[in-house]
Amino acid sequence: METAFTDVSQPRKDDLESAVSVATTARLHFGFFDPSGRTARPFGSFGLSLDRPWTRLTLQHAREDAFSGPEAERAARYLRALAEAQGLDSAYRLDISEAIPSHAGLGSGTQLALAVGAAVAALEGLDLSPADIARTLGRGARSGIGIATFETGGAVLDSGPRDGALPQLVARVPFPSSWRTLLIFDPETKGLDGEDEIAAFEASPAYSEEARAALEARIVERALPALETGDFGVFCEEVGYLQARMGDYFAPRQGGVYTSPRVGAVLDALRAAGVTGLGQSSWGPTGFAFAQSETEAQRLLRIASDADAGAALQLLVAKGRNEGAEITHSRAGTTRRP
Repeated sequence: METAFTDVSQPRKDDLESAVSVATTARLHFGFFDPSGRTARPFGSFGLSLDRPWTRLTLQHAREDAFSGPEAERAARYLRALAEAQGLDSAYRLDISEAIPSHAGLGSGTQLALAVGAAVAALEGLDLSPADIARTLGRGARSGIGIATFETGGAVLDSGPRDGALPQLVARVPFPSSWRTLLIFDPETKGLDGEDEIAAFEASPAYSEEARAALEARIVERALPALETGDFGVFCEEVGYLQARMGDYFAPRQGGVYTSPRVGAVLDALRAAGVTGLGQSSWGPTGFAFAQSETEAQRLLRIASDADAGAALQLLVAKGRNEGAEITHSRAGTTRRP
């Protein structure tokens, strides 16, 4: 795995025509093995890279700082923090053409931070890995899913933090190309973040070593092999089981098993129709449900639309993404992966 974003032909700092574009996608976070973070092996998580929604941005040198597009203010903070940490004194133009919805449980903050960091590293010729960027910008302290999907895509399992180090990638399995994921968005609801998220973890009860080990064993021994062999039923059963444990555990902190009652109602309708691989990504409110084919995904889409009953939810069918972020240097005309 490459850990640097440097290109073979780096532009001079004063070359205002050179630009770096980065595109990265959302991820699903299925849950932690130790959601309390208090066992001997805290956290540890399982997740999946999606082929949509995207964050896309372009960075170039400028005569004065200029930031535009969705999430521009947050991206500017990331860029300035990284520039300060690296001792850079350049001015930049950063244009964001598309951004993963924020506070929706799709890892938008980590993907934006890594995309900004990757762009800076490529433009300035810095040898920075995604982990280096995440550490500098305060991302990935509990879960390494976003870092791993930025690097490799696919379904990924991380170790959880160890001795002050960021979580490490433990396993990565490609997601079957024919399988689909129905995403259920509630634009009127936001998941926990920032101080509220920290407070929620601090208020949560301890998790037992036995429960943590049992959850990890089910994913390692059943869910990951099911992905490798294309056993849709077993994979869905295990994701559904992990989701049920997370829903019960976090319900007191997020106001119920699901952050959004409207998303919950749609998931209940899908469950009643026989769907087992479903749940809420991270703190939500985004819900998801797996389908074994495009035809089945369209059937689930119709069920979800009927269950929505005018609640103004947004529905989208996505695929798994088995590649990492795309990093393109305009001068060299090349696409690099982290």
